[in-house]
This record gives sequence, C-alpha cells and structure tokens, in this order.
Amino acid sequence: MKILRLLLPLILVVLAGCATRHQTADQRQAYVAEDTSRTVDLTHPPRDMWDRIRRGFAIPNLRNERVDYWTDYYASHPQSVLLMSQRAGKYLYYIVDELNRRGLPTELALLPFVESAYNPNALSRSQASGLWQFIPSTGQHYKLEQDWWRDQRRDPVASTQAALDYLSYLYDFQGDWYLALASYNWGEGAVKRAMEKAAEAGKPTGYTALDMPDETRNYVPKLQAIKNIIARPDKFGITLPNVSNAPYFTTVHKSRDMDIAVAAALAEMPLEDFQALNPSYNRPVILAAHNPALHLPLDKVGVFNENLESYTGRLSSWQVVHPKKGQTLASIAKAHGITLDQLRQANKLGARQTRATTATLLIPARETPAGGIMLASYQAPSAAPAATATAPAQARRGGAPDLRPKPSIRTHTIRQGDTLYSLARRYNTSVDALRKLNNLKGSSLSTGQRLRVPGTEVQG
Repeated sequence: MKILRLLLPLILVVLAGCATRHQTADQRQAYVAEDTSRTVDLTHPPRDMWDRIRRGFAIPNLRNERVDYWTDYYASHPQSVLLMSQRAGKYLYYIVDELNRRGLPTELALLPFVESAYNPNALSRSQASGLWQFIPSTGQHYKLEQDWWRDQRRDPVASTQAALDYLSYLYDFQGDWYLALASYNWGEGAVKRAMEKAAEAGKPTGYTALDMPDETRNYVPKLQAIKNIIARPDKFGITLPNVSNAPYFTTVHKSRDMDIAVAAALAEMPLEDFQALNPSYNRPVILAAHNPALHLPLDKVGVFNENLESYTGRLSSWQVVHPKKGQTLASIAKAHGITLDQLRQANKLGARQTRATTATLLIPARETPAGGIMLASYQAPSAAPAATATAPAQARRGGAPDLRPKPSIRTHTIRQGDTLYSLARRYNTSVDALRKLNNLKGSSLSTGQRLRVPGTEVQG
C-alpha cells in the first residue's frame, strides 16, 4: 500500500505527459490561429491609410509553406506591388471606412489585391468582373445591374457594398474567416460539401485540411502574404505609395445625358483617370434616366459644377434609337445619315452582323461639336474678351461642347498627378513642345509650378 502511494504521483505525471504529447500532436496544424490584436495608441491618429489598415487587422494569421511561397513571390515583384498599391489608393479610404462602419476586419481591404490586382476593369475567364470579381449570377443576387449600358460589378462603390454584404453573410454562415474567404472564392455550397465529405471520412473540416481546388487552396495564403507585406513593408524591401487617411472621391448625381469624355473634361481630368473612378459604363454616353452616380475626386467637384453651370448647350453627341425587331443595320444607318461601318463601330457590332439584335442603338450626331466653354482652371488674357463671349452663343445653337483648349490659354498650374505626357494630350501638343516652351531639360514637375502651353497669345 505504501509502495502504491509512492508510485501513484509518478503514474499521474507519466499520464499527464502522454496527454500533453497527444494534445500537442492534435494541435500541430498547418496554421496558428494566434491573436492578432494588439495595443493601439488611440491618442495619435493613423499616419496614413496603410497605418489605418494595420490597426484593424483582426483575422488570425495563417502560417504555412504556401504563405511563405506567396510572400516571397510578391516581395520579389516590388514593381507589381507598387502598381497595385497605386491603383488601390483611389479606393482604400472608402473601402476601409465601410469596413470600420460595419465592424469588419481591415484585411478585407486587401482582398482586391488578390482578386483583381485592384483593377476595376479586370475580367476573368469565368466572366468575374470588377475589383471584387463578381460572377454575373452572384452580382445579380446582390443587385448589381448588368445591362447594355452599364455593369455595376465594375462600380467601386456599388461593388464594395455588395462584396461586404456577401462576406458578412459568409462569415455568419461559416463562423470562420478562412472558410468564409474560401467560400467567396469557390462558392459556399462547394465548401459546405467539402466539409461534409471530410466529416463523413472522420477528417478535420478546417480550411487547410479540406480537399479544394488549387486556386482556393492558395487563396487565403495569397491574402496573408499581402497582409505580411503591408504589415512590414520595410522587412521585404517594399515601398508603399503615400495614401493619405482622407477621402479621395465623392459621388454626385446629374440629371442630363452626358458623354463620358465631356464629363471628364468638365472635371478637368484625364479621361483615363475619370474612367478609373467610373468604370461601370459600357457606352460613351451616360444616360440621365439611370440617375447616374458620378464619382469625382473631392478637389474636382467644385470645378465640375462650375464648368457645367457655365454651359447650357448639348452635353452629349449621341442619339439613342430603338430599332424594330429584325430591322437591318443598313436601313438604320441610312435613315440616320451615317455609314454602316460607323454604326457598327459606335455599337461594337461584328462585321458579320446585319440585323439589330438589341433594343437600343447609339447613333453618332450628324453635326460636329460646336460651341465651347472656358474651363474654370484656364486663364484667358484680358486683351481678348471677345473669344470667351462667343461660347454661350454657340452653345445655344445646340452643338455639343468643344472642350479642346483654346489659343487664348496661356498657363497651366501643375496639380498632383500631372505629367508632361498627360498635359501634351490635354492641350493637343507634344512633350517636346512643352519642354521647349518652358526650357525644361527633364520630365520632373512640381505641384504648384506654372507651365506655359502653346497658344497664339503665349507670353514669355
């Protein structure tokens, strides 16, 4: 009995050790669901958007060989990371603001890096489109309009709202962010079936243990890799662009038909920059009947409204027609005084198509654009008042606005994002001409710098 009392503690120690070793083996998983929360000094506001994103990390870190592979991959392509980050800069504040409002992890703001490389025009082989890569059916389920005129899967605001609705639903459905993200990529039904199959076989049902396609198996590791780089860019030799913790764009609604090119000119933006914020439109004209939402940089809203108010003529150079069912394209073109090629080109129709198959077609205006406006940032010389006085009269004759720079323009004040190339395109000149006119040897421009641009009354 005395011997048994002496052996009992020893037996208990051995059993405890076995239990510990067994528990450790069971917990030896491919990821560590560690607590990513940490003390945040709320007395100081975030330095920039990247800092704000880091403060909101809340998804457990994933650690495995795939994460290491993708972290090394992105770190070895710094230019690609920089390009994606520059694209993201236009949208990050809005997305993170929505995540904070909903109480969601800010890692989700990094998901478009994986989905679309933050390109709103990205289109996959499965026809997934936009920043968040919605396939047509899921987009329709979340009320993203997709028709001849526009595809809201590409709209940064509408698609973000839909994506966060969907991700919130998936998290509530799965109760686990890894499984929710896998469901976003593969489909909730597919993930559920994979979990049921694993459970029936007596296998673990966690994300890393499921039998999944390679794309889904790499999906969360890619997101974790981007998170690793954003968390410590200096560790990987990555330079992130400056993205301030302030809104980049806002939304305005207009009740007049307007060409996209005209809207960009009224906002005094390069067309490609305007389209980056408004990529959902499929046609060159935005219809007032759709109550269009135009996304504009905050510093462009005032100048857009000012320019729009100063012009009272036509803002669209297109006519909308509704052909009869089966009507020939040739007869439509003839009736509107344009060539068959012009009709096909305007509506992106193939050369073999001979009859109208859609309920709507666009017809280029017969009249070439006439009239003009003096854009708010342009400076007309005081010696030539007659040049600006003719614009309203021409506008009242019904022509679309001629937004090309007039010879009376003398200077341009450099704004953030301006380059010699973009200015040459804007002022219908060449980079060499701008260099010669301003005695420039290189291509560097400084915000606030004043450049002379070609014109009949340029003064040196």
